[in-house]
Amino acid sequence: MLKAAQAFLGSLTPEQKAKAVFPFDHAERENWIFVPHAREGLPLKAMSAEQREQVTGLLRSALSAGGVTRVESIRALENVLKEIEGPNGANVRDPMLHYVTIFGTPGDRDTWGWRYEGHHVSLNFTIVTGRLTAVTPSFFGDNPAEVKSGPLAGRRTLPEEEDLGRAFVKGLDDAQRKVAIFSEKSPTEILTSNSKRADPLSPAGLAVAQMTPAQKDQFLALLKVYTGRYRTDIGDHALAKIMAAGWDKVHFAWAGGLEKGQGHYYRIQGPTFLVEYDNTQNNANHIHTTWRDFNGDFGRDVLAEHLAREHSK
Repeated sequence: MLKAAQAFLGSLTPEQKAKAVFPFDHAERENWIFVPHAREGLPLKAMSAEQREQVTGLLRSALSAGGVTRVESIRALENVLKEIEGPNGANVRDPMLHYVTIFGTPGDRDTWGWRYEGHHVSLNFTIVTGRLTAVTPSFFGDNPAEVKSGPLAGRRTLPEEEDLGRAFVKGLDDAQRKVAIFSEKSPTEILTSNSKRADPLSPAGLAVAQMTPAQKDQFLALLKVYTGRYRTDIGDHALAKIMAAGWDKVHFAWAGGLEKGQGHYYRIQGPTFLVEYDNTQNNANHIHTTWRDFNGDFGRDVLAEHLAREHSK
């Protein structure tokens, strides 16, 4: 990741670097958003083809092959939206309006970070004293969730997130569903939105401790869809932290309909983290998903420990 970031920065002109680089402690580092919006940073639109290849290398340093494919598929959907929306979408639907921002100076013992962000993607990474500390907040979304017509007809960018979640809740018995389903109507958006800090949500839902062994395996497979967007070592480390905080204390909660085409929402929540999924907009064909760390978004917990140690010296 360090080499990829340095290669990207080394390819930039002074003018490009002035747009792409912020101090690590700048407030912009926590100013994340996932809707079409003017962003700080350097857009793909303002890069050469070679520089965009450097961005792909940066993404590959953090994401699995499937994660990179998701990002590229999400970008491609901007052209689909442009066709659907006609003149109204011409100015805001642009796959080249994804931005890269570097915070601080990348170094093998330094504290720095970077962000890749555009419509329906926000990837935030924090490195403290040379170690990858945080990959949250993390957001992946898609619209349309299933392309209905045109050259990309049938494409689904986040199919596992939808299908495995629905299969899991439909596989619960009646007693379990009464605990897991907290509303017959889905929220219209993920509840934490783009807040700088995420807090636990209530009700928590059905605990892993209340699941059968087969259901636990099925539930773990759903969770791994989210951690699996990242490189194996990163995803495995995140899972290890979740397990250490108490796997039996992780919960599943659902709201909305159980059939495809009906608005629905679910969350996976443990003592330290939250995953949210929502698919209600555009006739339940518009997905938002997020992964948050209650204490560690933007590396806050490790940064606090680091600053306390340095201050004590």
